[in-house]
Amino acid sequence: MSELFGYIVSGLVTGAVFAVMASGLTLSYSATGVFNFAHGAVGFLAALLFFELNAGLGLPAWTAGLVAVGLFSPLLGYVLHRAMFRGLAQAGETAQIVGTIGLTIALPALGLWIVDLVAEPFGLPRADATSLPHGLGPYPAVTFTFGGVHLDSDQLITFAFAVLAAAGLWAFMRHTPYGLRMRASVDRRRLATLRGIDADASSAMAWTLGSALAGLAGVLAVSTLGLDSTAFTVMLFVSATAAVFGRLRSIPWTFAAGLGLGVVQNLVAGYADFAEDVTGLRTAVPVILLFAGLILLNRSKERVAGSAAEDAPPPDHLAGLPMWRRRLPWALGLAVLLAWTLTRSADDFYVSVVAQGLVLALIFCSFVVVTGIGGMVNLAQASFASMAALTCGWAFSSGLPLPVAILLGVLGATAVGVLVALPALRLGGRILTLATLALALLADQVLFQIDAFSNGTIGWPLPAISLGFTDTTDPRVRVVLLLALIGLVGLLVRNLERSASGRAVLAVRSAPAAATTSGVSAPRTKIMLFALASGIAGLGGVLFATFKGSVTATDLPAFAGFVWLAVVVLQGVRRIGGAVLGGLIAAVFPELLAGWHISAHAGAILFGLGGMILARHPDGVLAQMAESRYRRRVGRQRREGAAAIQREAAAAAAPVTAAATPRPEEDRPVPEALFRLENVVAGYGDVTVLRGVDLAVRPGEVVALLGANGAGKSTTCAVAAGDLPVTVGRVILDGVDVTSWPAHRRAGAGVLLAPEGRGVFPGLSVDENLRTWLADPGPVYERMPQLARRRGVAAGALSGGEQQLLTLAPALVRPPRVLIADEPSLGLAPLVAEQVFEVFAELRARGVALLLVEEKATSALRLADTVVFMRLGRATWTGPRAEVDGARLAAAYLGVS
Repeated sequence: MSELFGYIVSGLVTGAVFAVMASGLTLSYSATGVFNFAHGAVGFLAALLFFELNAGLGLPAWTAGLVAVGLFSPLLGYVLHRAMFRGLAQAGETAQIVGTIGLTIALPALGLWIVDLVAEPFGLPRADATSLPHGLGPYPAVTFTFGGVHLDSDQLITFAFAVLAAAGLWAFMRHTPYGLRMRASVDRRRLATLRGIDADASSAMAWTLGSALAGLAGVLAVSTLGLDSTAFTVMLFVSATAAVFGRLRSIPWTFAAGLGLGVVQNLVAGYADFAEDVTGLRTAVPVILLFAGLILLNRSKERVAGSAAEDAPPPDHLAGLPMWRRRLPWALGLAVLLAWTLTRSADDFYVSVVAQGLVLALIFCSFVVVTGIGGMVNLAQASFASMAALTCGWAFSSGLPLPVAILLGVLGATAVGVLVALPALRLGGRILTLATLALALLADQVLFQIDAFSNGTIGWPLPAISLGFTDTTDPRVRVVLLLALIGLVGLLVRNLERSASGRAVLAVRSAPAAATTSGVSAPRTKIMLFALASGIAGLGGVLFATFKGSVTATDLPAFAGFVWLAVVVLQGVRRIGGAVLGGLIAAVFPELLAGWHISAHAGAILFGLGGMILARHPDGVLAQMAESRYRRRVGRQRREGAAAIQREAAAAAAPVTAAATPRPEEDRPVPEALFRLENVVAGYGDVTVLRGVDLAVRPGEVVALLGANGAGKSTTCAVAAGDLPVTVGRVILDGVDVTSWPAHRRAGAGVLLAPEGRGVFPGLSVDENLRTWLADPGPVYERMPQLARRRGVAAGALSGGEQQLLTLAPALVRPPRVLIADEPSLGLAPLVAEQVFEVFAELRARGVALLLVEEKATSALRLADTVVFMRLGRATWTGPRAEVDGARLAAAYLGVS
């Protein structure tokens, strides 16, 4: 019994470090929506700084720990937010994953490079991955005994700090306005800005706190892990298991899962005797739990209001060029490469390096299929390549001919790809990424360690591939062969994109529910993509092994796929050219650095800078180059077009304005307009929607904006609220030009937008939704008891009418100066719609300026003082409600003059 108690207690201490690391992951993800794969790298840098301050400069452990955790780590988090993370928050999941993977590689390299530079001048010790630095506690550690279990001072300090950090973090997120703003920002970032929340500031605070927790975990773990950056990355993925069991939202559940993970790992190590018969099973326990947690807990059953699944491909900025112009750079590059290769000798070193890069390029083509086309981030590609290579080696050593062995290797990788695809049927996004990484680590730690399959550390020998007149011992032959294979794969990918199967893939990627409704089988599509991608990776793995002459289980480790994905995405994962460029860079660049006697850390640091570029250009370097050329080409045309539109609008506005001057009551002075749009031109990307819109709203006035679908009404609302930038023109609030103000600043000044759909945060409770605008929601509950009864319910679970009332209720207690309501009665029952319009009438009586966009013209006209008709992005008529007749209304909605 005492032995069991000992395993549990020591497991709690180990799990405490996992819990702190996982809590930081949960915080940063729940507040920003970015899963930070570099969380372990931040912990490593904090541990490295702690070691240098303590062991190098002689600072006391507590002082060194305070500097590393309380000063350096938060500052690093803020710098990374400014340089990278705030850009990634608006990028797709693939860019987020790859950008943080780049940091995982770059940050440790940067820290070690700085230590190498300053070690000798300042007499600092160099980082040694094999040594174990002292912890925060006294040295030598003081031992305490509890119920027969011996714990040292470092272990007790670790557990105490973990508990304090988790409790403080939970209180911060749940019971402070800062935590509420963070959660609102990730729930619906756009709506948060419209509610006056500076989403950028909330994200900065989240990254600051998350990095502090990563630094704390690093300092607490340094006495156990040493200064091995890979060990900290592994700790990240172990900690991710706890974060997954906390659903990446709940700090208490995450902390408990971290503690439980440490206990389970200890118990398996102590009691699972069967694990001795399976190599690597003991260490694979966190990976198995991670995969199980992802499968069991990934699917959210909550109702989410106003959401849509979209994954639109990036615009093709070269679409206007003839095909020969698009292909010319690649044809010239191919010709130069072939000419250079064929003029070199057979023993030329750099020809071998180029051949190695093309092998990687062939493997990277598998990412183009599964990630570029399919939109699924798969980190198991290195395992597919390793599986094919080991299968080929085993088959050839068993006496099968080499061509048959190669075929078996490719088929084996394809079969494994189909098995890995099964979780993809119910997983997606970063959850699928973690699941594929878990399977890759499981293969590395268990499957590839079976001696009968991998032949131990010796591996399997493989001969060169004979082509009759020559063989692949000549690197020039390898280059030509690989170029031919990559060309065939490129042709296959091109035909796939243009085929019915390719259209089905894009449909599943962009809108899975709509694709299923249209008769497209999402499971079949995903399995097909995984099978094709794994087959390509397997072919690359077999060629890698045959060119090398042998294969072992460690030649293509799982973490290689981690780096490979980042390399190819940085170049452009939607293009075969990006795969080729990425493969050549991955092979040639390290050799160039070594030849120039530049530190090996430089390449990793530059790779991290590439991740920062990706935050601004999520589609990679190739797309960025095409976009830059396109922007230069059309920039002048857009400016000239906007100016022309503005001149036309100004010329057309004069007679309309004269005829549309409102006629107020004779005994009431006309107040100045509180809010105005002046000759506004705006749109989305290259599409101009608003073409010189003029609009004015006075205090206590309701302006109804009417028109057919597509007239530009919602765009006008977005421009007024600051949600969409103005190309030309001005937005004026109480005489102040607020055109350049972001949405959260306009909301703070009193401009509130109730957006089309439902303006609620579906993941927050009713009470929390109200607190994003009000300090005390009590008066709302007095006015609307139906909301009081559901104050603890998630807003996404309310009915449509309750959600709309929840959207408008805060305005009754804290009236804005300007309220912009976009389709407020959309989808509501008539009685609920009447309640909504009663709220508008009350706000008008309290002096609020209202801009109302409404599909039910009769309801809007009953309330409106002034009416504006829009057509094709222009205000075609403005006047008092009394002058609106049936003919004018029909003309506005039917789009006739």
